[in-house]
Amino acid sequence: MVWTPHGTVATIVEKDGKFLLVKELSSNGKEVYNQPAGHIEADEPVLDAAIRETIEETGYTVSINKFIGMYIYKAPSNGVIYHRYCFSATEESYNPNAELDNGIIGACWMTLDEIKAQPEKMRSPLVLKCIEDYLNRPHLPLDVIYELI
Repeated sequence: MVWTPHGTVATIVEKDGKFLLVKELSSNGKEVYNQPAGHIEADEPVLDAAIRETIEETGYTVSINKFIGMYIYKAPSNGVIYHRYCFSATEESYNPNAELDNGIIGACWMTLDEIKAQPEKMRSPLVLKCIEDYLNRPHLPLDVIYELI
């Protein structure tokens, strides 16, 4: 059997005590919230993927600052194992006319309390876990990631 984990990225963007989230449709058509996140494409460096996914899902261009951590999650809905590289980023610009990815309803800003108050609306437990780690754990420099692409 060939095992292929799904490589993904997620970006934590904080501004004025709020976090940039994406309201999207899950695979079963339910509206959920997630960080700007998505799959790493073939031969794509992970930092480039994080910037690209943030733009495609929110219209915000960001600069990546630090590596928050790697998270491994087995989705109960489909049994797929995701390896998520999570980064912190700073907003650089916003294009309100950006065409967002299919399935994306829009971007929004939420406080930590608003996120904690509705765990059933988060795409996965990683949404809150990544934010809590961003707030409470040391951030790693980007050079801890070494790629030969």
